[in-house]
Amino acid sequence: MRRMKLTVAYDGTDYCGWQVQPNGITVEEVLNREIGGLTGEEIRVIGASRTDSGVHALGNVAVFDTESRIPPERFSYALNQRMPEDIVIVKSEEVPLDWHPRYQEVITKTYEYHIYNGTVPNPLKRRTAAFVSFPLDVERMREGADFLMGEHDFASFCNVRTNTSDTVRTIYRIQIDREKDEIVLRITGNGFLYNMVRIIAGTLIRVGRGFYEPEKVREILEAGKRTEAGVTAPPQGLVLTKIQYGE
Repeated sequence: MRRMKLTVAYDGTDYCGWQVQPNGITVEEVLNREIGGLTGEEIRVIGASRTDSGVHALGNVAVFDTESRIPPERFSYALNQRMPEDIVIVKSEEVPLDWHPRYQEVITKTYEYHIYNGTVPNPLKRRTAAFVSFPLDVERMREGADFLMGEHDFASFCNVRTNTSDTVRTIYRIQIDREKDEIVLRITGNGFLYNMVRIIAGTLIRVGRGFYEPEKVREILEAGKRTEAGVTAPPQGLVLTKIQYGE
């Protein structure tokens, strides 16, 4: 038996998220089916991040166990011949049988949230960015984002259905850039709660519009209540760009 690690990119628009569920097709379901079709085995992949419906990824990670003798680096080529156009295996490699994508000692995740900030929607961005027609002050958004740096209790920035009692996370880096009408929020941390990045994005959008002062972000953190933060930003703007293991 061998364990294979896959780096997976996908356009999540037409999927009901990552995790297998009864109400629609998911990325995990497609991977199970196509890997199983290739190896002739019953496959159950284990994913590093269970992205929501409509959310995208450039670097999600999954593992599966197999008796197949296909060389590790060839799995990506063979699987990409079978995958739909909106799912791509970026890389395949062998890892130890006890290697788990969610339970390594050191894990950092990087997400991007894309905002199209024009006067009218751009149809070419409708699947990959949230549309905001009101002017956004990026400098104010950066000032607000600074309060999120470091280790904090992010209870105010997670969905009330979050299935964990530990809401403390560490944010290592937040960067907000603007190029013409597109604003990109990049955030790296040791882990993220359910809807955390989208709620941060929704809150910073309110800062950028002038509804909140940048200092309001600190007050929201300290309150520890989801009702204090902004709305959850739409899923299509969110991309899981990278998961990094080790020091």
